[in-house]
Amino acid sequence: MGIFSRLSDILKANINDMLDKAEDPEKLVKQIIIDMQKELTKATQALGKAVASERMVEKQYRNACAISASWESRAKAALKAGDAELAKKALASKVKADEDVANYREMYETISNQTEAIRAQVEVLKSKLQEAQSRQAMLIARSQMADTTKALAQTLGGIDTKSGFDKLSRMEEKIERKEAEAAAFSEILGNGKPEEVATFEELERNAKVDTELERLMAEMGMLPAAPSDAELTALAAAAGVEMPAAAPAEIPAAPAAPADTPDQGA
Repeated sequence: MGIFSRLSDILKANINDMLDKAEDPEKLVKQIIIDMQKELTKATQALGKAVASERMVEKQYRNACAISASWESRAKAALKAGDAELAKKALASKVKADEDVANYREMYETISNQTEAIRAQVEVLKSKLQEAQSRQAMLIARSQMADTTKALAQTLGGIDTKSGFDKLSRMEEKIERKEAEAAAFSEILGNGKPEEVATFEELERNAKVDTELERLMAEMGMLPAAPSDAELTALAAAAGVEMPAAAPAEIPAAPAAPADTPDQGA
C-alpha cells in the first residue's frame, strides 16, 4: 500500500505541475472577468424578478387594506341606519379582509427584505467587476513584462560572455597590428607627410632658389639699374600720382671771417 500511495502522490504532483505550466495568466484574467460578468447578469435578473414580486404583493396588500376600509365604512352606514345585523355582517367581512391585510403585509415585508439583500449583492458584484476590470490591464502588463524578463534572462544565460569578449579582444589586437603595419609602410615609402607640410616645404625651397638666383645675377651685373628721379617722376605723372616735393638742400654755412692779424709794419 505504501508504494501505491507514493505513486499516487507523484502522479498528482506531476499533474499539478503540468496544469500550472499550461495556465496562461492573461487568459485566466480575461476568463475571470467573463465569469464575473455572467454572475452579475444572473444577479441582476434575480433582482428584477424580486422587484416584480415585491410590487405585485404590495399591490395585493393595498387592495386588501382598501377592502377592509370599505367594509368598515359599510358597517358604520348600517349602524347609522339602525340595522345592527347588517353592521355585524359588514364587520365580519372586514375581519376577513384584515386577515388578508396581515398576510399580505407579512409577505410584502419578507419579499422586500429579500429584494434589498439581492440589491446589495448586485452592488457588490458591480464594484468587484469594476475593480477587476481596472486591474485587468495592469495584471496583463505585469504578466507580459515577466515573460519578457524571463526570456531575456534565458537568452543572456545561454550566451558565453567571457568567450565573446575574448574573441573581441583578439580581433582588436589584429586590427591594431594591421594599422601599425600600414603606418610603417607609409613612412618607408615617404607618404607619411601631410599635404600641408609638403606645400610649405615647397614654398621654402622656391624662396631659397630665388634668393640664389638674385645673388648670381648681382655678381654678374645682370640686375636692372635703379630708375633715376626723373624717370620716377615721369612714371608717377603717367599714373596720376603726385610725387612728394624734394626737401630743399641744406645751405652751407658761410665761412667765418678771418681774425684780425697784427700789422706787420707795427
